[in-house]
Amino acid sequence: MKGILGITGTPATGKKTVAPIVAARLGAKCLSINELAKSYGLVGAGSEVDVEKLRSKLQRDIDLNAVVHGHLLPHVFDSRAVCRAVVLRCEPGVLKDRLLRRGYEQAKVVENVEAELIGVVSSDSYDAFGEAKVWELDTTHTTPEEVAAAVVKIAGPSPKPVPRIDWTLDYDSGAKLRLLLSTAE
Repeated sequence: MKGILGITGTPATGKKTVAPIVAARLGAKCLSINELAKSYGLVGAGSEVDVEKLRSKLQRDIDLNAVVHGHLLPHVFDSRAVCRAVVLRCEPGVLKDRLLRRGYEQAKVVENVEAELIGVVSSDSYDAFGEAKVWELDTTHTTPEEVAAAVVKIAGPSPKPVPRIDWTLDYDSGAKLRLLLSTAE
C-alpha cells in the first residue's frame, strides 16, 4: 500500500472499530483524524474542528503509509495523498438506532441520519478523491471482522469495483421519511 488508506463515513458506521483491525492486518499505523485534531488543539466549542488548520498540519506531518479514519477524511486530504478511500455506510433506520443508543442529541441524530440517507460523506469522498479511488461498503448487518476483510481486499492490488449505495430508494414516501427523521419516542 503506497499512500493513505482512508476509512470514512457518517458517525456510527464502524470507522473507529474497523480501522484498527484493518491496520493490524496490513501492518500499518492506524490514525484517527479526530484524535489528531485534538492533539493539535484544533477542536473548538461544540467539538467543531478547524478543518483548514488541520488540513495544513496533516499534509505536513502525516505518514503517507497509514490507515486513517474519520468522517472529515475528504475535507483534510486530497487525491494525491489517498490511495483508496472506503466509505462505510449503514441503513439510515439502523444508524438512527445506533446513534440514539450512543446518547446523541436529537438534532445530531436527525442531522447524521439525513446525511447518511442522501450520502453526504460518500459524495464528498467522490468529489475529493475521484471515482477510481472510492469504495462504499454496507456495514448494516456485518461484523467488524467482515468489514475489515472487505477493506483489506480493497487495499490489495486489484480490488473489484462495488456499486454505489442509494438509501433514498428505500424511503420513497413522505410517511417513511417522517418516521425516519422523527426522534419522538
